[in-house]
Amino acid sequence: RLVESDQDWTELLSELEAAKEFCFDTETDGLDTQNGKVLGLALSTKKHTGWYIPTLSDAQREGLHKLDAIWHDKSKLKIAHNIKFDLAMLRNGGILPVGPYYDTMLAHYLLKPDERHDMDSLCENYLGYKPIGIESLIGKGRTAITMADAPLDKVAVYAAEDADCTLQLYQHFEPLLIPQEKELFKTIEMPLMEVLLQMEREGINLDSEMLAEFSTRLEKTQLELEEAIYDAAERPFTISSPKQLGIILFEHLNLDPKAKKTKTGQYATGEDILVKLKDKHPIVEKILEYREVTKLKSTYVDALPKLVDKKTGRIHTSYHQAVASTGRLSSKNPNLQNIPIKTELGQGVRKAFVPRDENHVLLAADYSQVELRIVAALAKDENMIADFVAEKDIHSATAARVFGVEEQDVDRGTRAKAKAVNFGIIYGQGAFTMAQQLNIARAEAKDIIDSYFEKYSSIKGFMDKQVNDARDNGYVTTIMGRRRHLQDINSRNGTVRSFAERNAINAPIQGSAADIIKKAMIDIQKWLNESDFKTKMLLQVHDELVFDVPKDEVEKVSPIIKELMEKAYPISVPMEVEIGLGNNWLEAH
Repeated sequence: RLVESDQDWTELLSELEAAKEFCFDTETDGLDTQNGKVLGLALSTKKHTGWYIPTLSDAQREGLHKLDAIWHDKSKLKIAHNIKFDLAMLRNGGILPVGPYYDTMLAHYLLKPDERHDMDSLCENYLGYKPIGIESLIGKGRTAITMADAPLDKVAVYAAEDADCTLQLYQHFEPLLIPQEKELFKTIEMPLMEVLLQMEREGINLDSEMLAEFSTRLEKTQLELEEAIYDAAERPFTISSPKQLGIILFEHLNLDPKAKKTKTGQYATGEDILVKLKDKHPIVEKILEYREVTKLKSTYVDALPKLVDKKTGRIHTSYHQAVASTGRLSSKNPNLQNIPIKTELGQGVRKAFVPRDENHVLLAADYSQVELRIVAALAKDENMIADFVAEKDIHSATAARVFGVEEQDVDRGTRAKAKAVNFGIIYGQGAFTMAQQLNIARAEAKDIIDSYFEKYSSIKGFMDKQVNDARDNGYVTTIMGRRRHLQDINSRNGTVRSFAERNAINAPIQGSAADIIKKAMIDIQKWLNESDFKTKMLLQVHDELVFDVPKDEVEKVSPIIKELMEKAYPISVPMEVEIGLGNNWLEAH
């Protein structure tokens, strides 16, 4: 039903007042959650029915405030699909709903993390219903119109259908969530959604001038590398063309007589291939450098300034809760998770993220070796737990145990081997991969792994148990009960089965780390909301949180942030958080 007259409003408000829960969906002028406008609001309280309120004019938008009492009623459950987007858009128009909330996208994410979570797919899979496609409403390509120009009667049906379908998905999913998933949904995923909404709204300051200078330097480096590559190849060619590069490396320079080819018949020139050829010819190192410079320049250095919001002057990334099947967050526009940190050039990008002004500093709080601590706790391994409790350098302690030397006698090379095996174990890495990574013989890698499991027998037991449990149950769980379904765990295909077995080991570790930092974010934001501090949480990247802190608050907030992170979810191994401060993200990290 289209809401146009006073009588329509009276009936709608009466229906909403009587309802314990209702579903809502916004129609908007785009996807910009900082500046976008709501063109209409759809609502549904019972299946196969829905209301649509157009908000194309200022008067219509003002009319939305008739719903304020409903939005602020804490006894009513507000349901939506990808609710963070709808709430952001409503806030742009001054509409500020309060919880409790229910996101059908996140409910399905907990049920089936590896599947698609878009509403059209879910409607077809769970309701046996194909919703109206957006293209039938606005067309596509150059002839497409905007939602604002589409016929109102058709928009009303399209939008109300979305609200109705989401309501039905809620009714379908809610009984399917097992108790620990309901707890995870209620105490982690839904509160986190509100935390992310605040972080996205806040954004982070960017030094665009510094990036412009960096871009000029990278362009110069790019040209120098081009010349060096042409000299080494004895001819110019298109370096970015895998086909031309393959011909140069494997026909002209003959670097590998057994070079692999792709399905299309051209030579494979991926990074993994080139890394193995580094010692064969100086051109390979130059090509790898060229690729890094080119990617960094186009993906970050030139792209980031274009993402600065004209109104706020800040970068506002979008966080996604329902992408990584492990439970980790991902981000887009920009993707902060992929900014390289190990190379000098990548570090240059982090320098561009700066505090809001000279009276603030960035504070980076980083969990130290969180996944290894979780492994030790889950495996109940006494040796590793003891090393963490004693606050030893875990890789040196591991090297001492595995190689039978005193800790003070562990050199850099031995420590590097121990570090590789510590982290390799988390990802179910075998002797073959480890040998390649450390550039050692496969037999030596096998000896190291065997010695590791001898000294840390509980970890081997934990890994075997994870795989066996996955075979029996079809899934593994994190410390908070997040399930990862592994349908290929009993596959007859060895490669496919091995991949599922590695996930059976890794998913509970990565997922538990994700659960813990999510809980920390919720606790910290709650504390900040209830305090008088002006400190803002801005970013979450892997195991790190980044804050904008007034200089006069640093001494007060640093220990509290550290404590809240370390005590977010107590396990049998003490958590350790390292705090760094700086005038840019690199300095703070």
